Amino acid sequence: MRSVTATLAAIVVLVAVAAAGFVYSGAYYVGADQPHWPVTTWLLNEVRDRSVRAHASGITAPDGLDDPAKIVAGVTHYAEHCAGCHGAPGVERGDLAEGLYPRPPNLADAARLYTPGELFWIVKHGIRMTAMPAWGDHSDDELWATVAVIENLPGMTDQDYAKLVAASRGQGGHHDSQEAPPGPASRPVEKAPDDPAGKHHDHPAGHHH
Repeated sequence: MRSVTATLAAIVVLVAVAAAGFVYSGAYYVGADQPHWPVTTWLLNEVRDRSVRAHASGITAPDGLDDPAKIVAGVTHYAEHCAGCHGAPGVERGDLAEGLYPRPPNLADAARLYTPGELFWIVKHGIRMTAMPAWGDHSDDELWATVAVIENLPGMTDQDYAKLVAASRGQGGHHDSQEAPPGPASRPVEKAPDDPAGKHHDHPAGHHH
């Protein structure tokens, strides 16, 4: 047993030394213009998804996420703070988002991968080491209204989104950065490779960056 224990200890020490040598060598490429190694992508996705799932497990979505009035209210926040990176029906993501890695996800896809509670947690707390900020300085009511918009993105047409933006503007909403155009965008919003919502959960979804 002593021999086995000593051998295992020696292996652990060697692995730790090798890992430290790799880190301090600077060999790992951290530029945003190249993707992670597949194993790194898998590990980060697992850590992210399991953390979101655990921390959002006690969050219950309020009634009325399909209420048109709540969706209109949520479009104000979405158009101002979300569409620039994630795009929207008929709205391209901004140039800045094209250079981010991981690429901000198409939230119509993310809505199928996360529950409303998980989407709320992500919007409120953000995701470390991505461009997804925490919006905890906004009220929970506003964040739930934003989740209502995200929940309804699948199947939403360019015209549907444009009408929501117009209705929000009519109620005093401000949309300084991303406005819904009158017709389809010149090119579709791309789905991000290795995006923060790119891994399917093994439970019912309702998502969301």
